[in-house]
Order: sequence, then C-alpha cells, then structure tokens
Amino acid sequence: MPGFPRILRGDIEVSFEFFPPKTEKMEAALWDSIGRLSPLAPRFVSVTYGAGGSTRERTHATVVRIRKETDLTPAAHLTCVGASRSEVLDVAEHYWQAGVRHIVALRGDPPEGQGAYAPHPDGFAYAADLVAGLRKLHDFEISVAAYPETHPHATSADADLDNLKHKIDAGASRAITQFFFDPAVYFRFMERVRAAGITVPVVPGILPVTNFAQVKKFSAMCGAAVPDWLASLFEGLDEDPDTRRLVAATVAAEQCRALYDGGVREFHFYTLNRADLTYAICHILGLRPRAGN
Repeated sequence: MPGFPRILRGDIEVSFEFFPPKTEKMEAALWDSIGRLSPLAPRFVSVTYGAGGSTRERTHATVVRIRKETDLTPAAHLTCVGASRSEVLDVAEHYWQAGVRHIVALRGDPPEGQGAYAPHPDGFAYAADLVAGLRKLHDFEISVAAYPETHPHATSADADLDNLKHKIDAGASRAITQFFFDPAVYFRFMERVRAAGITVPVVPGILPVTNFAQVKKFSAMCGAAVPDWLASLFEGLDEDPDTRRLVAATVAAEQCRALYDGGVREFHFYTLNRADLTYAICHILGLRPRAGN
C-alpha cells in the first residue's frame, strides 16, 4: 500500500520485566500478563525487588513459580540493600537450586524515608561487588543496569560509565538500560559505551506510558528526562484511558522503530504487569507467536 509504513521482519529478541504482586487481584493480573506474552518466546522474563529488598519473598516465589510452571526463562533481581553478603548469596544459592540461572544484579534503592544509600556494614557495597560475589558462587548469567542519562546519584556521567565498566569487568554479560524516550539519547550513550571498551550487549529498556503522572514520578527518581513533546501528547487524557493507551502504543512503537533503524535488535520491556501495550508493540515490530504457542 503506497505510503504505508514498512512491516519489520520480526528479527528481534525481547525480554519482559514484571513486579511481584501484592494482592490476589494483582497476582491474577500478573499471571494473565505472563500468559499473554509467553507465546512471543522472550529471551527471559525478570521479576523486580521493591526498594530495600522489601518484596524479596514475593519476588522469590514468583521467579520459582515461573521456572516450575512455564517454559519461560526467569531472571531474578537481586540487590545489595539491607542484607549481609551471606544473606544475599544464600538467596542466590536458593535460586540456583531451584534451577534459576539468570540474575539481574543491582545496587538497589534504600527503603522509602531512609534517605541516601548506605551500604550494609557486612554487605556488598555496590553492584560490581555483587556481580563478583555471584560469579564466584556459580556460573550465573548476570545482567546489570545502565543509565543513558546518568544515574541520579552518580557524581558525573564519566563516573557513571566507569561504574558500568566495573560491573562488566566483574563478570556481567549484559546491561539493560533505564527507560528513556528519545532514541538519540541511547545512540549517544552507546558511542560513549563502546569508546570506553565495553563490548557486551546493552539492551534498551522500553517503558510504555500507561499513566503519564506515574511516569513523571518514576523519571524524577531515576534521572530519565520526560520530553515536552511527550507531555503534549498526553495532555488532556487523564480521564480518557482508551485514547491514552492508543497514544502510548504509538509512542513506544515509534521509539522502537527508530532504535531498530539504528541497528538495535533486542528490547527489554518494563511491562508494569500489563500485557496489552507490550504485546501490541511487539506485533508492530514484526514479532509473532511461535508455532505451537
């Protein structure tokens, strides 16, 4: 059809991030999302921690259930906050014994109200230390975080990039970025990453905007910029969720198309336990359910 956007080939890999449910209703929504997205055969699905490791038990239960009851490959988030080295490694050992081989190793955020991050006196101080500890424990696949717009607690962009290199040098095999909205931000970051000698995959993190006010809050906490054009697109839609979802799918799909055109073939989606937008975006990218699913 003349003028119609080209259909992408589906030559991509995806991964999906979920958070552990707090209620029975949220648990049902999570497993509905997992069921909806599973046929797309993601490379892995990850499950987050709350601040200060506050959802550790629910995270563990969710990860182990995914491992036992689905064909998906689960990745468990693990943080340095609020636990000694032995306690953290004990959690990792339990994951290994349950058949979980992929860890997303993070420094972690302090619990709300605690103020600035302070390492546990007997714990891993930073993510690079955690990566090194995990590498000694078992042959885990280890992913770490990267910040295209600089971690808000970093002293500088160069220091933040040095920290990423430390995590890779300690044994991480992949980095996943914090979400961002301008593809140019990712490409500029990748120029600096490669110039620093970091050669592992750095997978862009994609956040479909289901709630603009919530995204502004997330962005303020993690240092991600919210462009004026994004605010304009969602203006006046606070009470119009249907239109908001359509706009959200369009924005994220265009972002992924621009990244694809720049050579990106792997995407990590922050699903917020909502499958609809992520599934639609993957469909636009040419990804289809695998035969038999």
